[in-house]
Amino acid sequence: MIIQPKIPTLPNLQRRATKRELMRSGEEALASSDTGERTGAMATWLGWPRPERQRIGAWVGWIAAATLAFVQPFARLMWHASQSELHSYIPLVPCVAGYLLYIQRRTPRAAYRSSIAGTVILGGIGMAALAAALRLHGSLSVNDGLSLMALAYVSVVAAGGFLFLGSKWMAAAAFPLAFLIFMIPLPDAAVNWLETASVLGSAEVAALFFKVTGTPLLRDGTIFALPGIVLKVAQECSGIHSSWVLFITSLVASHLFLESPWRRIMLVAFVIPLGIVRNGFRILVIGLLCVHVGPQMIDSTIHHRGGPLFFALSLVPLLLFMAWLRRQER
Repeated sequence: MIIQPKIPTLPNLQRRATKRELMRSGEEALASSDTGERTGAMATWLGWPRPERQRIGAWVGWIAAATLAFVQPFARLMWHASQSELHSYIPLVPCVAGYLLYIQRRTPRAAYRSSIAGTVILGGIGMAALAAALRLHGSLSVNDGLSLMALAYVSVVAAGGFLFLGSKWMAAAAFPLAFLIFMIPLPDAAVNWLETASVLGSAEVAALFFKVTGTPLLRDGTIFALPGIVLKVAQECSGIHSSWVLFITSLVASHLFLESPWRRIMLVAFVIPLGIVRNGFRILVIGLLCVHVGPQMIDSTIHHRGGPLFFALSLVPLLLFMAWLRRQER
């Protein structure tokens, strides 16, 4: 018996050729899409007029030069932030500001024209802060000295923006650039005032919570006498770090997700009572644990390292309130 090889018919050959063409065209489409994404930003940059590109490049060079000039205090600031619970967010501030500038790249560009007034004002603030930091170096704390140096650096960067890009461009990018102010550590006097206010407010809320739960309580200011233990709400328990980070988070969220200025103000203002209620709730939880579990709970992890947990819990009402505000806008 002779077996003859099966020869593909013309329709089969056409179908196979069509499949190969479809696969090839799909691969080419994916490759062109990836290439377009990679070259889109570059094409946009090259599509701008040359004077604009030169001004932006000059400002980038200005920032690089300012960073090199402040490299020593800048390094000390990063080290100080890594050792400080309150200011640990500072290294993230330039990254967030850069991201906010990046997402605004598609907005209409304002006219590029130097603003002498803005340059002089911001440059003057920077030079005054630098002079004060150098003159008062021996009498200032490390934190306050770094605050002045950071203020000088941020002012010099902003002065370069006014010099090369102009007031209209700076107004269009006001929020990302103003966000750099959070690179400045809070001065010691401001920290003490905020801690005192937070302690007093948290003590009032905690006393209300203890009353609602029916827990026997004798109170003398910020001292709580509970069954089996006496608690004192110290400045270290003010929760100022979580409240400050929550405040910064609300600013970024209001800028990204809300359009109405009044609703943005409402979201940021909501953080003040939210931070006090959160800290009062934390005092309640620790007090109830000491009463019902044992006095040893005062040294538990939830007391010494429970800040991130209660911070995460406070994000829930903040996000819900922001979602309600956004729904009202729509």
